[in-house]
Amino acid sequence: MIKTIKLKSIAFALAAVAMIAVLCTSVYYSNAYAVFYGNTPRLVPIYSVERDDKKVAITFDCAWGTEYTDQILKALEVSEVKATFFTVEFWTEKYGDFVKKISDAGHTVGTHSSTHSYMSKQNAEDIKKELTASSEAIEKITGKKVELFRAPYGDYDDELIKTASSLGYYTIQWDVDSLDWKDLSASDIAMRVINGVKSGSIILMHNNGLHTAEAVPIILETLKNKGYTFVTVDELIYKEGYIIDGTGRQKPVS
Repeated sequence: MIKTIKLKSIAFALAAVAMIAVLCTSVYYSNAYAVFYGNTPRLVPIYSVERDDKKVAITFDCAWGTEYTDQILKALEVSEVKATFFTVEFWTEKYGDFVKKISDAGHTVGTHSSTHSYMSKQNAEDIKKELTASSEAIEKITGKKVELFRAPYGDYDDELIKTASSLGYYTIQWDVDSLDWKDLSASDIAMRVINGVKSGSIILMHNNGLHTAEAVPIILETLKNKGYTFVTVDELIYKEGYIIDGTGRQKPVS
């Protein structure tokens, strides 16, 4: 009796291991990774990247207005830094001249959705429409393929990441939040970023924060003086042969 129970336990354990292996493999090959919380597998986007070369990426979400965008672009130019901008479709269409200006300056443009809604509430078909329409609007202006996607509000679920991955997008979050949308002072914004950055960090900012443009030069020059190098997100991340751990940190497969 005892022997039978032990055999059943072993068989169950082996089956569980096999199931997890199959699930991890299938997820891995779709450019995502399953993180297990208890017995529940969950897909996570890229929050940061495992690197030891002190490369980081500064990003700007564009959904409302352009009042401070030229000032941000000038600061990036002066510091010789390339950034990543995530634009919503309605912003892209309204401010196409800015999208072109951003792209022509050598910055990367990714999609921030079509309608800036909570996409975890959408089904796969609606997600595809959001990503396809917003990317087409960007590509029409820049002539460059869109590979990066950031979900509005940082809101995501398995369906969103899986669908985005199936369309060839890397879903990008952040590990350093400037909170510039709260209209903090330029020094407070800068210190939040400077104190939070580590090698492989992705910094979240917004193109139309009240004091964002004032904070950007402080952030860029301070971090450069600390030995950091700024690259675009598509240069920072691994495009293949990677996993993402429970904190959302992307790591190369050794």
